[in-house]
Amino acid sequence: MDIDAKAFAEAWVAAWNAHDLERILSHYRDDVEIITPMIKMSLGVDTGSLVGKAAIANYWRAALEKMPDLHFELLDVCTGVNSIAVYYKSVMDKLAIEVMEFDGEGKVERVVVHYC
Repeated sequence: MDIDAKAFAEAWVAAWNAHDLERILSHYRDDVEIITPMIKMSLGVDTGSLVGKAAIANYWRAALEKMPDLHFELLDVCTGVNSIAVYYKSVMDKLAIEVMEFDGEGKVERVVVHYC
Protein backbone atom coordinates (compact mmCIF):
# COMPACT_ATOMS: atom_id res chain seq x y z
CA MET A 1 0.00 0.00 0.00
CA ASP A 2 1.41 3.35 -1.01
CA ILE A 3 -0.88 5.66 0.97
CA ASP A 4 0.36 8.62 2.99
CA ALA A 5 -1.72 7.84 6.09
CA LYS A 6 -1.48 11.31 7.61
CA ALA A 7 -2.38 13.08 4.36
CA PHE A 8 -5.27 10.69 3.75
CA ALA A 9 -6.63 11.18 7.29
CA GLU A 10 -6.36 14.97 7.02
CA ALA A 11 -8.16 14.98 3.66
CA TRP A 12 -10.83 12.60 4.99
CA VAL A 13 -11.51 14.79 8.06
CA ALA A 14 -11.52 17.95 5.92
CA ALA A 15 -14.14 16.43 3.61
CA TRP A 16 -16.37 15.56 6.56
CA ASN A 17 -15.91 18.99 8.14
CA ALA A 18 -16.85 20.61 4.80
CA HIS A 19 -19.99 18.42 4.74
CA ASP A 20 -19.05 17.60 1.15
CA LEU A 21 -20.62 14.19 0.51
CA GLU A 22 -19.01 13.78 -2.92
CA ARG A 23 -15.55 14.46 -1.48
CA ILE A 24 -16.24 12.04 1.37
CA LEU A 25 -17.40 9.31 -1.01
CA SER A 26 -14.40 9.81 -3.31
CA HIS A 27 -12.25 7.92 -0.79
CA TYR A 28 -14.26 4.70 -1.14
CA ARG A 29 -14.79 1.88 -3.63
CA ASP A 30 -18.26 1.44 -5.10
CA ASP A 31 -18.69 -1.82 -3.16
CA VAL A 32 -17.31 -0.56 0.14
CA GLU A 33 -18.58 -2.13 3.38
CA ILE A 34 -18.92 -0.06 6.53
CA ILE A 35 -19.53 -1.61 9.94
CA THR A 36 -20.40 0.75 12.77
CA PRO A 37 -22.56 0.74 15.89
CA MET A 38 -24.19 3.94 14.56
CA ILE A 39 -25.79 1.98 11.70
CA LYS A 40 -27.14 -0.54 14.15
CA MET A 41 -28.42 2.21 16.44
CA SER A 42 -29.89 4.59 13.86
CA LEU A 43 -31.12 2.16 11.19
CA GLY A 44 -31.78 -0.93 13.31
CA VAL A 45 -29.58 -3.10 11.08
CA ASP A 46 -28.51 -5.96 13.38
CA THR A 47 -25.15 -6.43 11.66
CA GLY A 48 -24.33 -2.72 11.87
CA SER A 49 -23.21 -3.02 8.26
CA LEU A 50 -24.01 -1.27 4.99
CA VAL A 51 -22.54 -2.26 1.64
CA GLY A 52 -22.18 -0.06 -1.44
CA LYS A 53 -21.74 3.65 -2.00
CA ALA A 54 -25.42 4.22 -2.81
CA ALA A 55 -26.69 2.85 0.51
CA ILE A 56 -23.89 4.52 2.45
CA ALA A 57 -24.45 7.84 0.66
CA ASN A 58 -28.11 7.83 1.69
CA TYR A 59 -27.15 7.06 5.30
CA TRP A 60 -24.46 9.77 5.42
CA ARG A 61 -26.64 12.35 3.63
CA ALA A 62 -29.30 11.92 6.33
CA ALA A 63 -26.65 12.13 9.06
CA LEU A 64 -25.20 15.35 7.64
CA GLU A 65 -28.68 16.90 7.42
CA LYS A 66 -29.48 15.80 10.98
CA MET A 67 -26.18 17.19 12.35
CA PRO A 68 -25.44 20.47 10.56
CA ASP A 69 -22.73 21.30 13.10
CA LEU A 70 -20.88 18.00 12.61
CA HIS A 71 -17.16 18.50 13.12
CA PHE A 72 -14.37 15.93 13.45
CA GLU A 73 -11.01 16.58 15.09
CA LEU A 74 -8.14 14.37 13.96
CA LEU A 75 -6.18 13.10 16.95
CA ASP A 76 -3.87 10.52 15.38
CA VAL A 77 -3.50 8.01 12.58
CA CYS A 78 -1.76 4.63 12.65
CA THR A 79 -0.71 2.40 9.78
CA GLY A 80 -1.15 -1.33 9.27
CA VAL A 81 -0.92 -3.78 6.41
CA ASN A 82 -3.00 -2.21 3.62
CA SER A 83 -4.91 -0.30 6.30
CA ILE A 84 -4.92 2.72 8.54
CA ALA A 85 -6.66 3.51 11.81
CA VAL A 86 -7.93 7.06 12.12
CA TYR A 87 -8.38 8.22 15.71
CA TYR A 88 -10.58 11.30 16.03
CA LYS A 89 -13.11 13.20 18.10
CA SER A 90 -16.48 12.49 16.54
CA VAL A 91 -20.06 13.63 17.05
CA MET A 92 -21.38 14.14 20.58
CA ASP A 93 -17.73 14.38 21.74
CA LYS A 94 -17.31 10.64 21.27
CA LEU A 95 -13.84 9.35 20.51
CA ALA A 96 -13.74 7.14 17.44
CA ILE A 97 -11.31 4.83 15.71
CA GLU A 98 -11.99 3.92 12.09
CA VAL A 99 -9.96 1.07 10.70
CA MET A 100 -9.93 1.47 6.93
CA GLU A 101 -8.73 -1.32 4.65
CA PHE A 102 -7.52 -0.32 1.18
CA ASP A 103 -7.57 -2.06 -2.18
CA GLY A 104 -4.60 -2.03 -4.56
CA GLU A 105 -5.73 1.26 -6.10
CA GLY A 106 -5.79 3.20 -2.83
CA LYS A 107 -9.56 3.18 -2.32
CA VAL A 108 -11.15 2.16 0.96
CA GLU A 109 -12.86 -1.22 0.60
CA ARG A 110 -13.86 -1.94 4.21
CA VAL A 111 -14.27 0.13 7.35
CA VAL A 112 -14.84 -0.96 10.93
CA VAL A 113 -15.68 1.85 13.36
CA HIS A 114 -15.15 1.74 17.12
CA TYR A 115 -16.32 4.33 19.68
CA CYS A 116 -14.91 5.05 23.12
